[in-house]
Amino acid sequence: MNRNGQRRTATTAGGRGIRLALVLVFATGLAVTAADTPAPMLRNAVMWREGRPVELINPSRPTVETALVYQPRTEWTFSHHPHLTFFQGRYIAIWSNGRQDEDAPGQRILISTAANFREWSAPRPLVDSTTDTSGVERVLTAAGFHQHGGLLVAYFADYGPAKETPHLLAMTTTNGVNWSPPRPVGLPVCPNFGPLALRGGRLILSGHIAFPYTDDPAGLTGWRMAGLYPAAMAATVTDDPASFWRVARTNGWDAAVCEGSAFQIDDGVIHVPLRSTGSQFRHRLWLTESRDNGVSYSTPVATEFSDTDAKFQFGRLPDGRFFYVGNPVGAGRLPLVLALSRDGVIFDRNFILGERSYPMVRPGRAKGGEYGYPNVLIHDGWLHVIVSRQKEGIEVLRVKP
Repeated sequence: MNRNGQRRTATTAGGRGIRLALVLVFATGLAVTAADTPAPMLRNAVMWREGRPVELINPSRPTVETALVYQPRTEWTFSHHPHLTFFQGRYIAIWSNGRQDEDAPGQRILISTAANFREWSAPRPLVDSTTDTSGVERVLTAAGFHQHGGLLVAYFADYGPAKETPHLLAMTTTNGVNWSPPRPVGLPVCPNFGPLALRGGRLILSGHIAFPYTDDPAGLTGWRMAGLYPAAMAATVTDDPASFWRVARTNGWDAAVCEGSAFQIDDGVIHVPLRSTGSQFRHRLWLTESRDNGVSYSTPVATEFSDTDAKFQFGRLPDGRFFYVGNPVGAGRLPLVLALSRDGVIFDRNFILGERSYPMVRPGRAKGGEYGYPNVLIHDGWLHVIVSRQKEGIEVLRVKP
């Protein structure tokens, strides 16, 4: 991709060096203070006006290919939390699927595959809707993939209608067709993505306020909790679509943060940008980081990277550049943007991947958003992005990065 016009750097309100005392809370319950630690100024290339991101700086519009994976017609019309991988010669996609409303009881996990990006199989339940011992339907949420040694792992979270009793489960396959029964992973979490492999082989999961880690290369055993919660909460904390509110109140933070996306930069530091939400949303991502290989994390701080209260993903390309995919400007999760960076701090190149409207078939609770919850797959020289369209359809895009 070529730059479109002169390279510029985003100017933001309050864009100055900030030095803060950050408290590091360890999974062991110990706390130490890293005094006078400079806050990393993660930023992107946008124009700001009155504290709001209003426009991308010098965006390009590369050629983007698209394929519609799923579009419901009359029933099971809620689709969200999509994830994509390539295994044994086929693309494999999973996502959360409900009858009509977001996170409603009975939500299940659908799976679809394709050999050539464009022709996707009719979706089927990888895990169908389930009930607990009282006959109450559970909520299942797709949580990503992991591959190791010819084994593909698919993760999903299981929790009750009030977000209670969350736990993570995994299924495995060696051929992409026949899957093992679900097995518990031993974590009370609902991750945003499958595991990130750090240098040295450790795996970490990006949750809302918990970032568990394991040294099992298969990602099935040995998981340990770590995250942003106070040590006093360690014995009872869960990571689900609601618990982050309680952690924010307990910590006395200025904003509630959730839906992290971890990546590791050249000096080994793990960066976890976080979405902020609620009444204290200020149109910026927040950031926590780990300097001890995922055992502890710093207190989150606001960055100069714009956000529209939407989920995103950070990562790294094979050539060493860092990427962000999400909705940094606009409204209604439109447009979908790819931003690139050389150092993992300044994301100064913008590419618009999606700016089309999707016609919703059936409204439902909390449905909406043109390009929601992107998940990125790098394969065969392409950057693929799977998204939910209005939390109803599932679409895959790809571009040559």
